Amino acid sequence: MSRSVKRAGISLAAVAVLVAGAAACQSGDSKKAADAPKKAAGQSSAGDARMALQAAYKKTSAAKSAKVTMKMSMPSAAGAGAGDMEMTGVQSWNPAAMDITTSAAALKGKPGAPDKFRTVMVNNVMYMDLGAEAAQRHDGKRWMKMDLGALAKDAGGDAMAQQLTGGAQNQDPAQQLALLTDSPNVKHLGSEQVDGAPAEHYKGTLTLEEMVAGNQSLDGLSAQERQKFIDGMKTSGIKGYDTELWINKAGYPVQMNVGIDTPQGKISMSAHYSDYGTKNTVQAPPAGETYDFAEMMKGLDKGDAA
Repeated sequence: MSRSVKRAGISLAAVAVLVAGAAACQSGDSKKAADAPKKAAGQSSAGDARMALQAAYKKTSAAKSAKVTMKMSMPSAAGAGAGDMEMTGVQSWNPAAMDITTSAAALKGKPGAPDKFRTVMVNNVMYMDLGAEAAQRHDGKRWMKMDLGALAKDAGGDAMAQQLTGGAQNQDPAQQLALLTDSPNVKHLGSEQVDGAPAEHYKGTLTLEEMVAGNQSLDGLSAQERQKFIDGMKTSGIKGYDTELWINKAGYPVQMNVGIDTPQGKISMSAHYSDYGTKNTVQAPPAGETYDFAEMMKGLDKGDAA
């Protein structure tokens, strides 16, 4: 495998893990969301906003799947994988799965890297179709397999593994609604047009401490592991999240925007959802057509320049 293709593969991996990590930090606690109407009773407009979000949470959670188009922008100072990317496809929750096609600015001009690539995720394992050229270098296998839990555990121990796999399991608009419901300053900003149709606009923010307190994917960690994760987040310079969403007349979120301020710049994500309840037909590619990213990296560590 050529050095240029190795670098392209590493860049793709960085993008995939970053997306999973961001989703993990967005994952909320569904039980807290279910209790929201009780907390909202008798409150001001913030309480009314929480009740509207709770109603949308119930509908979205029951739908279990949707079509999605997500745009993500990372500051160039973030390094490998930085830049703009767009993902389009289908995702489902309960069970968690996705089948999306990604185009990324970081891939343009990279020798051996495809302009677009397809990603399938099933059972916390990602499979990335890197194209015909990659297949020529991997015995005809074009799908790169990435076990998110195993990779994260190798990189950062049990805390990182649980954070990323928990995020993959909860990577859905319902859990994002649950998190926003927990925001102490959630507000309704009025009615606007989204994709040519009226939708209600809501906004809320969460500090790092509030985000961690509501992050279901951290519940199984020991006190020491949990503190290690919190310290790592603080060291990274992330202080919190800004979230906006628009809910259509049918009661489903049709757009979600998330902003994350980092020392390197702002990470922005904007997701458009449609066709809630679409049939989940996501399947992993045949094992004979995949090669393992972790095994490939072991070869790099040994100085394989084939």
